[in-house]
Amino acid sequence: MGDISKDINSNFPNSKVKAFINIKYTANWITSKENEFFRPFGISPQQYNILRILRGAKEAIKVQVIKDRMIERAPNATRLMDKLCDKKLIDRTRCEHDRRVVYIMITNQGLELLKTIDNNLYFDFMDNLSEGEAEQLSQLLDKIR
Repeated sequence: MGDISKDINSNFPNSKVKAFINIKYTANWITSKENEFFRPFGISPQQYNILRILRGAKEAIKVQVIKDRMIERAPNATRLMDKLCDKKLIDRTRCEHDRRVVYIMITNQGLELLKTIDNNLYFDFMDNLSEGEAEQLSQLLDKIR
């Protein structure tokens, strides 16, 4: 089992500072694992998030709605969607009444990619937690926010 004090060779003035540093360190570690997982699928974790939002919407939705629902607020969400569009995973449609509004919809190819990812989605490090511990962790993280 890891110990943040040993992992980064540091001491902390109190448990709250240690917990804060541990959250940041772990978030970065998880991001690395996520990037590694999604690389073979040719998308980023943020692009995966966009595809999941679109699948859940079940219809074309505005770009701003996607940005609002993203887990990681990406200032480059438009660029992420450009890449998904280039890969034919999403389609764009301009609103007929207001050319500034763009609607986004997931394509069948995007849905197929999500199915493939869902069938392979597994982060073995989560096996270190029991169901109860995972629930407790979620509750504690919710409490922080």
